[in-house]
Amino acid sequence: MNSMTAFSRVNQAIPGALIEWEIRSVNQRFLELNFKLPDNYRHLEMTFRDQCKQLLQRGKLDISLKVQQQHDIESLPINQMLLSQLTEAICEIQQRLPEATQVNPLDILNWPGLVQQPSLSSDELQKIVIQNFDNALQQLNESRQREGQQLATLILQRTQSMRQIIDDLKPLIPTILQQQQQRMRQRISELSPTLDETRLAMEIALLAQKLDIEEELDRLLTHLNEVVRVVEQPGAIGRRLDFLMQELNREANTLGSKSIDSRSTQAGIELKVLIEQMREQVQNIE
Repeated sequence: MNSMTAFSRVNQAIPGALIEWEIRSVNQRFLELNFKLPDNYRHLEMTFRDQCKQLLQRGKLDISLKVQQQHDIESLPINQMLLSQLTEAICEIQQRLPEATQVNPLDILNWPGLVQQPSLSSDELQKIVIQNFDNALQQLNESRQREGQQLATLILQRTQSMRQIIDDLKPLIPTILQQQQQRMRQRISELSPTLDETRLAMEIALLAQKLDIEEELDRLLTHLNEVVRVVEQPGAIGRRLDFLMQELNREANTLGSKSIDSRSTQAGIELKVLIEQMREQVQNIE
């Protein structure tokens, strides 16, 4: 199970440049890819998109590439002819404009062509950029997997807590219904001196049928079993889990509407809290 929330960054220094990929991923209903690439790498965007689609199915990804020029300070190959020309030009300017400020040597080093760095061919550089993107994507996917396993643990813990609540509530149902029947019988006897036992038995039977929550509890357990089964499956399961959260919430609402006892009411509230906690986690699952 994979999370949709993750981050990865990959750097590689090559002769004359530093390549940096950064990928941020958050939850999204579908797969949404937003690229920020230098102009001379935009033609590779479809290649990068295909790489993403091979690994990912859902999530919003913000992907950026930076290629920065780098210089080896210890052994700068200076273009001596160009340096001489620049020196003569600077001296001439300073003679004519005495008020001109002194030139910063670092500014001179940034003059185009002054520092002659060995550089890779365009094709070689593109191959390195594509390979680094694959590394960043793999790193992102591993991060999504790690967080997905943590989410799976949290969800399974909550399913177990819900099972415990249901197991504790089920034995109380006959007692709750019996107490409600006694209250109903007492109330009717207070309102009418003559009690029609046949009619009372019918009303009690209808009330018991209306207030019986066994079916809701059984469906809750069925849905919980399905949640556990889906969590243990590989691949994109977020939408399936989201549907199951809706079904769990529906049964919990019905349980609350049928509640006639503080114990069943409290159980319904605790179930809804756990379902909501699971639903929040499911929103991040691919």
